[in-house]
Amino acid sequence: MNETVVEERITDAAIKLVSTAAIYLPDDVKCALKNAQEKETSELPKKVIGSMLKNLDIAEAEGRPSCQDTGTVIFYVKAGDRFPYLGTLERALRNATIKATADVPLRPNSVNIFTGKNTGNNTADRIPWIEWELVPDSDAAEVTVVLKGGGSESPSLAKVIPPAEGMKGVYKMVLDDIFEQGPKPCPPVVVGIGLGPTADIAMKLAKKALLKDIGERNSDPELSKVETSLLEAINKLGWGPHGVGGITTALDVHIDAVNRHPASFAVGVATVCWEDRKSTMKIGPEGSVRFVTHPFLNQGGA
Repeated sequence: MNETVVEERITDAAIKLVSTAAIYLPDDVKCALKNAQEKETSELPKKVIGSMLKNLDIAEAEGRPSCQDTGTVIFYVKAGDRFPYLGTLERALRNATIKATADVPLRPNSVNIFTGKNTGNNTADRIPWIEWELVPDSDAAEVTVVLKGGGSESPSLAKVIPPAEGMKGVYKMVLDDIFEQGPKPCPPVVVGIGLGPTADIAMKLAKKALLKDIGERNSDPELSKVETSLLEAINKLGWGPHGVGGITTALDVHIDAVNRHPASFAVGVATVCWEDRKSTMKIGPEGSVRFVTHPFLNQGGA
């Protein structure tokens, strides 16, 4: 197929990807919020979560963003080493961001570090941010967009702890961080934790851990136990939804880890708010597109 035609197809699909992420939360997130509402024992947190769910219903019915902060646009791309359109993908995602910003509309959130001047279209040098991962022996690509709100960045933290502290040090760092931030990141949050040899690797792992579905556990049984244990501990902090109190400060905890250096134990902590906005599509070698997190798009929805 003509490469220009395929690029236009990918761009159109990416516009739907970004727009849908802004309006429709994935089913795993909506289910987690409904379950949290049922489990709350006090009336106020029940009502707060109820208002969140009502907000989602209105956003879907009116085709509008579910939050006024439509975030920084971030793409996670898993591209096969034989994917034929790798050279055009970045341009397609950038153009899709510009178009979605105008059409949805998204709030322009790309401002200059020094002047604060807003570009007006959510782009700039290297923005939207794209995280690339090369997949061997593949001719397809998977693209996930995340709309990362500013408030939920407040707990983000990367630190190298003494290796002798081990997992106790991880627990302390995570719990202290979530407790100190309180209602700033708009709880209930999803917490991503990365463990590894350097601070930058740990934070990358923490961010990517947030792409997992709520309820998905690490395949390593020891890390899975830590995820469950930390989730219970965070929810005992008592902040509750939007900080009004309650038993749901976090919807889930996800951990990703790689081997560390003998002399360092790096820990990264990242969160997303209850508006866990992400959407994934897969692109075939012939330019076909299949939407994963929002399958109704495959039937021409939205």
